[in-house]
Amino acid sequence: QVQLVESGGGSVQTGGSLRLSCAASNIITWSYSMGWFRQAPGKEREGVAAIYSGGGRTFYADSVKGRFTISRGSATLYLQMNSLKPEDTAMYYCAATRFGFRDPPARSDFDYWGQGTQVTVSS
Repeated sequence: QVQLVESGGGSVQTGGSLRLSCAASNIITWSYSMGWFRQAPGKEREGVAAIYSGGGRTFYADSVKGRFTISRGSATLYLQMNSLKPEDTAMYYCAATRFGFRDPPARSDFDYWGQGTQVTVSS
């Protein structure tokens, strides 16, 4: 059974950095398309960054381009977040699918989800 466990969230000030990790059990991350979503209170869950299986083609939401970087090891997915802004405050979720995803990625594209890690950016 696929399990995804996020870590690395926390509270930082504007301009700070965080690195989120997603430990994946029972899959090899390179064989799955994987992504990071976030959900702020009262808002829809949105795709932030995602990476396709195999070749590693990536997607980034316009709001994070140039600030966030998605990467992966054999069993872990990462999200390096730099120059954080208060509007980045949200619960961040890791997700995985054996298939591809749309542009922008939709929540329904992914089959497996973690429980989330909170990121809070103060001004």
